[in-house]
Amino acid sequence: MPKVSNVQNETDQPSFEQSRAKLQTLVQQLEDGELSMDQALAAYEQGIGHLKRCYQLLEAAEQKVQLLTGVDEAGDALTQEFVEEA
Repeated sequence: MPKVSNVQNETDQPSFEQSRAKLQTLVQQLEDGELSMDQALAAYEQGIGHLKRCYQLLEAAEQKVQLLTGVDEAGDALTQEFVEEA
């Protein structure tokens, strides 16, 4: 049976790419159906943690996105904050 590793602790936050890769691995393990019920539950819980981390990082990145609105006389970019429309 595949071994399910523990989620990284709060002080050692994974990057988006690390969380996404781990989430993909956990999903594959669950889809393979070779985990015991306890292992599957642990994998599911870990997956939820990585999914939340990905959403947090995506939200933070979205808040940083700015729209280019033009160029001023000095050639510097004019920007405005990105506002999500429903």
